[in-house]
Amino acid sequence: MHRGALSRPVRQAVDDGLLADGARLFDYGCGRGGDVRQLRQQGIAAEGWDPAFAPGEPLREAEVVNLGYVVNVIEDRAERAQALTAAWSLATRVLVVSARTSFDSHPLPGVPWADGVRTSRKTFQRLYTQEELRDWIEVTLGIDAVAAAPGVFYVFRDQHDAQALLARGFRRRVTVPRTERLRAQYEHHREALEALVTFMEDRGRPPRLDEPGPAALVAAAVGSVQRAVRIITEASPHASWEAVTRARAQDLLVYLALARFGGRQRLSELPVATRHDIKAFFGSYADACRQADRLLFAAGRPAAVEWACRASTVGKVTPSALYVHTTALGAVPAVLRVFEGCARVLTGAVPDATLIKLHRREPVVSYLSYPGFDRDPHPALAWSLVADLTARRIHWRSYAASANPPVLHRKESFVAEDYPRRALFARLTSAEDRAGLFANTDRIGTRDGWGAALTAAGRELRGHRLVRTRAD
Repeated sequence: MHRGALSRPVRQAVDDGLLADGARLFDYGCGRGGDVRQLRQQGIAAEGWDPAFAPGEPLREAEVVNLGYVVNVIEDRAERAQALTAAWSLATRVLVVSARTSFDSHPLPGVPWADGVRTSRKTFQRLYTQEELRDWIEVTLGIDAVAAAPGVFYVFRDQHDAQALLARGFRRRVTVPRTERLRAQYEHHREALEALVTFMEDRGRPPRLDEPGPAALVAAAVGSVQRAVRIITEASPHASWEAVTRARAQDLLVYLALARFGGRQRLSELPVATRHDIKAFFGSYADACRQADRLLFAAGRPAAVEWACRASTVGKVTPSALYVHTTALGAVPAVLRVFEGCARVLTGAVPDATLIKLHRREPVVSYLSYPGFDRDPHPALAWSLVADLTARRIHWRSYAASANPPVLHRKESFVAEDYPRRALFARLTSAEDRAGLFANTDRIGTRDGWGAALTAAGRELRGHRLVRTRAD
């Protein structure tokens, strides 16, 4: 395959920070070397080997090893397992394994062959479900795999790294407004105070001297971490810092609740920063786990999910579900964050999803893609990925070939108050409401139905403006 951009598993590894801090990647089965070239252009050390296109390249150990879309083209089961174990032997930190899946692949014409299909091009393809791929990796290597995305899994050498990644995945962005008084302090200790503010916004607590972070720098510049914290908190809104602490404590509970699926690590096995978070927010690991268990069990009760959907201050509530934009997921009640997190344990991150549909009365989470959400006043649904938590199955449906796909209305209802284009969306909705375009909601849910409603009302859209149709 010729690629002009990073493959999906390598792009996911970059997005998840696996290639930060000078980490190197070795691409086992690199094909024509597209990922290796792209990474090198980004300043990331990368090498590769391939039995057909780069057989003379040496096999090298690396922090990150990518086995990208290799196992699905090997028809011999023993050779397939050998490729996985060989790639794993080179990974000093994490192995990235990906394969084509049955739900995101185009139909493959061909005949059954071994446990897959022999295509018309004389190639072999083994399409996996998400569950089959996870089970095969874990049985072959004897190690738990972490879902990174549909069809992509990580296998870590050290559980500290796995837990750090999972914890990061449930932390929201929270910032505290700066004031002029705080700015004045920066003139004397700018580097130290900025590092401290960044750490406290990220962790919700001051740093400790025995953990990686700015504590030593702050203490040397200001005299002590405690004094620097007083300078910052006295010069910034106190309620804002309390909100950061509450948010980080909730993020930690969500992470601990979902960590139970793979078996929670002992406190000593958690990253140092996470151990300090637990101590600061809950006093003890046992108490934190008890609270996390209550949250997890609540997410499994339909009544609790139903209540949380109705109580959410963000998102659009319908009789069957709460729809929320992906950027606003952190603002829904913690029970719903855990509910969605249960789906993510199954699917991994779902790239290009726009909305998340949290079903109110059944254990199902849907991810919906509307590629034109910001620019199109009424974007069409491109695809949906449905995670059935009871059956532990994923269902994918494409609307690319549909002549009359579903379209979206009232976009401002899905996003948070601070979403950049929310006011623009709201003005359009108000204009459409005044024009009576929402009178028959059962008819406007598709592109054709919405077009007919516009025509009947003598209106047309120009960007996010509703205007009268010009007479010929």
